[in-house]
Amino acid sequence: MNAPALEIRHLAKSFGGLPVTQDVSLAIAQGERRLMLGPNGAGKTTLFNLIAGDLRSDGGEIRIFGQDVTTLRSDQRAQLGLARTFQIITLFDRDTVAQNLMLSLLGRSPLRWTAWRPMRPEAGFRERAQEALEMVGLQDAARRRLGTLSYGEKRRVEIAMALVQRPRLLLLDEPLAGLSQGERVAIRQLLDRIPRETTVVMIEHDMDVALDFADRITLLHYGKILVEGTRAEVVNHPRTREIYLGQ
Repeated sequence: MNAPALEIRHLAKSFGGLPVTQDVSLAIAQGERRLMLGPNGAGKTTLFNLIAGDLRSDGGEIRIFGQDVTTLRSDQRAQLGLARTFQIITLFDRDTVAQNLMLSLLGRSPLRWTAWRPMRPEAGFRERAQEALEMVGLQDAARRRLGTLSYGEKRRVEIAMALVQRPRLLLLDEPLAGLSQGERVAIRQLLDRIPRETTVVMIEHDMDVALDFADRITLLHYGKILVEGTRAEVVNHPRTREIYLGQ
């Protein structure tokens, strides 16, 4: 049996005396689409930061494809096939779209240690960047400066920067936030095209937008997992209705 793409055991994190992640345990199968649901302040982004290595946990264990990564740095976890996007877009506005993707590739390449040498054409970075831009529908924007793009286009660039690394595990932190209805439809169609070789975990707090994406859903509230299961099980659970509908 294949190891889970992501396995978390009794994960905990506090800031000062405030617990933000409380005894979180879950397992996500390879190829699965998992939706992390919860209202603002539920601890979703903190959980992603712990998984990615951007924060160090206070306790518990994190495994990626069976390997214990609890004490590994974020760059070491990336080398194992983990990629992510961020709730707040952080890109290089003065560079071109293609250059942003090539920088993402450079982070996974031994060439990152040769800062004073030009990147060789044979590295294939430009070709891979163009392929990723075609996946997100921005193939004609490669030479544009990123600062000239709309907010929705920047969201697609950020997803392309993750996809260009050919990740095995992809964490998406609210990729639909702040988008118009048309842009949301475009991003959802993009997510549907990601091959099942990549396990996708997505944070969202808007159930109406994201439910069709998920194979399984985990509902977080105040840093705890309250409900976990299929879409029908989570939507119909009384705790879900209590949190979202006040019933």
